[in-house]
Amino acid sequence: MTIAQSLRRSLWAVTLCTGLNATAQETPQSGSWVVKDFKFHTGEVLPELRLNYTTLGDPKNEAVLILHGTTGSGAGMLGANFGGELFGPGQILDAKRYFVILPDAIGTGKSSKPSDGLRAKFPAYNYTDMVSAQHRLVTEHLGIRHLRLVLGNSMGGMQTWMWAMNYPDMMDIAVPMASLPSAMSGRNWMLRRMLTESIRKDPLWMGGNYKEQPPSWQFASVFYSTATSGGNQGLQKVAPSSDKGDALLKQRLTPPLAGDANDHLFQWESSKDYDPSAGLEKIKATVLVINSADDERNPPELGILEKALPRIAKAKALIIPGSPDTFGHGTTGNARFWKKEVGELLLSAPKLAR
Repeated sequence: MTIAQSLRRSLWAVTLCTGLNATAQETPQSGSWVVKDFKFHTGEVLPELRLNYTTLGDPKNEAVLILHGTTGSGAGMLGANFGGELFGPGQILDAKRYFVILPDAIGTGKSSKPSDGLRAKFPAYNYTDMVSAQHRLVTEHLGIRHLRLVLGNSMGGMQTWMWAMNYPDMMDIAVPMASLPSAMSGRNWMLRRMLTESIRKDPLWMGGNYKEQPPSWQFASVFYSTATSGGNQGLQKVAPSSDKGDALLKQRLTPPLAGDANDHLFQWESSKDYDPSAGLEKIKATVLVINSADDERNPPELGILEKALPRIAKAKALIIPGSPDTFGHGTTGNARFWKKEVGELLLSAPKLAR
């Protein structure tokens, strides 16, 4: 890479985050859409469900859908390590060539969520509700009938499996990352449950009607993150001694945690009934599964992918080797590890009939 190319890439990462690109087409555009009388899987109806989203590029171009992880947001995918590696001039999802859609899932970002006022009375949504709302946003509001690519990370990866299964004619390519096409289970679910129960059992939670954020929320969130992301080698690199480990924990525990305890509780529990395993044969898209070998939430040794991939017509996996420079479950949040393979797939994968 030349110095000029390096500078252009750095400047693009900055402008993605600040919204200061030279042309409107490349500048992130934020919008929202209100769905009237949205019915959740429980039968509950919300009179107005607000869905927030961010887009890049011209709607006339081929569309791609990017789905964020738990507690994240669409705009969060514009950061230097992710969007800064993908959406800039000459990059694999150049916003001059593609129309990039970055929705905030139900309960996250600026979409409707418990902290808007309903608190613990907010409908208990799940991934089915989130994906249904995303599909309605893309088709009914944005008018997109076909997607070149659906790519998601962590929760977004699980939702990508659901997109490919529930809307098999909607996309050419599906790239689920940091996820497995199987029931939420094992350590992944048990630690999520411990996180949410820590919030519920805090006396200051008060059934969700707290006057201040319950302190157990931050401790439980840091505990969960440390236990399920970072990678064995990665954490050993940044915390090679107990003093270094203490310093890292202090750094994570001292500043107030961004967000809201009720929002986080609903976000983590929304994954409880996730299980796309029964519908894998329905998938028509070309699938590239991207996981990391040191992913604490989706360990390769479970052998789930080896059983699942033969059930999909066109599917393969990229397993990123663990190293001191990977981050466990957080590895796939860094596009440098997989952008080459996704770029090659964009060039080679066939387009489904529209």
